[in-house]
Amino acid sequence: MWLFSRKGPSGFSSSSTAEEVTRGIDGTGLTAIITGASSGIGTETTRVLALRGVHVIMAVRNMAAGKDVKEAIVKEIPTAKVDTLELDLGSLSSVRKFASDFKSSKRPLNTLMLKEYF
Repeated sequence: MWLFSRKGPSGFSSSSTAEEVTRGIDGTGLTAIITGASSGIGTETTRVLALRGVHVIMAVRNMAAGKDVKEAIVKEIPTAKVDTLELDLGSLSSVRKFASDFKSSKRPLNTLMLKEYF
């Protein structure tokens, strides 16, 4: 077990948290799209990026779940800039609508994080 908690050249290990890794980073002015942001690692990624000042677009299939996550993040981080847009990666028409909606926001896209679905 000691092998997995030993810090590597970066100063981090497998037990390092996203907050530890991003400490000191200012993401103000950046925009990120996170798929699967309404649960699991997508939610945590959204939370930590919002904590660092990134404007996060939550791409979610379930808008009700996305709204709940957004509310929880904004409650914890009142300055968070988080929006939810509907996206079902299994539907080409949904992907086209999402792309059109995002494009009409005139925001830059600095980071795209796609949560894998199995």
